[in-house]
Amino acid sequence: MMTYIFSALIIYIFIGLCLFVLQRRILYNTSGHPGSPKSYNLNNIKEINITTGDGIDLLSWYYLGDKNLPILVYFHGNSFHIGDRAHRIKKYIDNNWSVLLVSWRGFGGNSGKPSEKNLYEDGNAVLSWISKNTSFKNKQIVIYGESLGSGVAVELGTKSSFLSIVLEAPFMSIPEVAQKRYKIFPTRYLVKDKFDNYSKIDKIKSPLLILSGKKDEIVPHQHSIQLLEKAIVNKKGVFIDEAIHNNLYDFGIEKEVIKFNLELWQLI
Repeated sequence: MMTYIFSALIIYIFIGLCLFVLQRRILYNTSGHPGSPKSYNLNNIKEINITTGDGIDLLSWYYLGDKNLPILVYFHGNSFHIGDRAHRIKKYIDNNWSVLLVSWRGFGGNSGKPSEKNLYEDGNAVLSWISKNTSFKNKQIVIYGESLGSGVAVELGTKSSFLSIVLEAPFMSIPEVAQKRYKIFPTRYLVKDKFDNYSKIDKIKSPLLILSGKKDEIVPHQHSIQLLEKAIVNKKGVFIDEAIHNNLYDFGIEKEVIKFNLELWQLI
């Protein structure tokens, strides 16, 4: 009996150690290389490189639409490259919005290693590029964070004021998500990159729109509810009964994003 217990303990420790050592490989499921914008039926899109403060080039796609409309800065989620989000940004481009779709370091063929600190650096580099290369001011910028990207969107939202912050399928924190997935391990205390949205959400300075599917199988819908409840700015939640983690656009969620922001646009 003791032999079985000892063997189970060894296995438990080994798996826990693997999770700890490999956690960034698990968290940042980087993807392949995107094709050109034209290969996704996107025309008049510029492929640009945004250089971070530590010298990493971030492949990004930029479309300049009507200057009398907002610019959507799209921070994508895990397991995707920017080509995987082409169909989404096209919905905004078709409404003549300007769009900047950003690829994280380590994703989509970019060099560098993703981490919480490094992704914040990427986000800051994007804002610096907009300031230096366009006429858009912060109050004309919609910061859109999808899943993993919500961590960067919230962080930026605590530092500056924008037209709005839009969070799609956001999490309260990475430890909260990890603990649910790996219930028998103390992952809550072992996660290096916390992206603690819940502790920051009441510190953002911009109107907030949260989008979530009630059947989200990756980030529990309850995370969105609790984030929305804690936020103290002008806020709205759009929750789709039948949606899961990655199919909100099948339900026309972009219409809610456009409507919410155009109402704010009239006030500036």
